[in-house]
Amino acid sequence: MTANFTMDAAIEVLKQEIITDYENWQGKRPENRTEIHARMLEDFIKGLTDKVGSKYIKIISNNSVWGFVVNTHNDKMFRYGDILKAANWATPARNKARGNVFEDYSIAWTGPHYL
Repeated sequence: MTANFTMDAAIEVLKQEIITDYENWQGKRPENRTEIHARMLEDFIKGLTDKVGSKYIKIISNNSVWGFVVNTHNDKMFRYGDILKAANWATPARNKARGNVFEDYSIAWTGPHYL
């Protein structure tokens, strides 16, 4: 991903990557999905949202926090666009970034990868 992406576009790409990883986890090609698998995928997609705050964008997956994205240029420890794991519902884990939405990153549908 290039730096000329807007944050909104980068978040949409991140959410699509999360959905793709969920589909891969299901292990079913579209033509082989049962009705249950299709419904699970639909529910997962509907439940994947984001909430923009002054410092972070919270990525929410079916009422659980997937992770956070740094949404400020004024963070002394992290860069704009850094992906952080969740410490709890309202707070990111500020030990280390798991990637940046404007660069290559590796994530799973369950959350940012561990260190």
